[in-house]
Amino acid sequence: MQELILYHYAMSPFGEKTRAMLGYAGLGWQSVIVKEMPPRPVLDKLAGGYRKIPVAQLGADVFCDTRSVAREIARLSGKPELILEQQPQAVQDFVREADLEVFLACVIAASDGRLLKKLIRETSLYNTFRFLKDRINMGRKSRVKALKGPEAKARVLAHMALMEGMLEQDFLFGDTPCIADFSAYHGLWFVCDLAGKPWLRDYPRVEGWLQRMRSFGHGQRAEITDEQALDIARTADPRALEAASEHPLTGQAVTVAPDDYGREPVQGLLLFGDAHTTIVKREHPRTGTVHVHFPAQGFAITAA
Repeated sequence: MQELILYHYAMSPFGEKTRAMLGYAGLGWQSVIVKEMPPRPVLDKLAGGYRKIPVAQLGADVFCDTRSVAREIARLSGKPELILEQQPQAVQDFVREADLEVFLACVIAASDGRLLKKLIRETSLYNTFRFLKDRINMGRKSRVKALKGPEAKARVLAHMALMEGMLEQDFLFGDTPCIADFSAYHGLWFVCDLAGKPWLRDYPRVEGWLQRMRSFGHGQRAEITDEQALDIARTADPRALEAASEHPLTGQAVTVAPDDYGREPVQGLLLFGDAHTTIVKREHPRTGTVHVHFPAQGFAITAA
């Protein structure tokens, strides 16, 4: 069976969310390291310039956004608790808040001189300047209101206090983890593990939960090159669609773009759209035909 290929970088919070899900699912996977910001030529060929990380690939099918990636991990491993739309409404509401508002607050609250020094050590001074410029430009185009530093910290601490009250069992919604735990994990990983903030000391249940999340590890990882990954796409066929499309633009050229931040559009032929999933067909000489999958929620589809 072909293993999932993950395009990511070490300090990516959503990359860490996905790595943790792969560890929990016990899957072997293949790793392609990409830069912290565009240009990323390999993803331009596969995913048409989609800029958020991670992106996953299985043969000639490409998955954008961790909700699509999580659904694919669930399919491969038999872990339906990772599929957002199959969870109770309380879980869905928690995930949407944790993945956007709380996550952005974590990034703002944790981004200080210490974290910048870590990024310089991991990459270079020049790369760090490019990264900061890229994120500033992305923030200007964002439709999400950014909190100031003290406000962001207060938002993160309020979320940790909420989690402390929820954690009467090992995980947020019971004795076993679900997608909510992984959505809460990556923001706190960024704050506590990457930035080294000591905020867990006042939240012992959250600290224990975070340790349980870390213990899942990252699964069985194998490094491959971006050229090897493109070869895999080129020699594979996209999998057949499992149902008829419900979207009125089906069969037309469209653009698909996130509606919050990182809103660069991807162009392709709309093959499928329903309440949960959007799939567009793209062609490139290096990859042949690929199907690019997006979540329906949080993405805008327009006629090209």
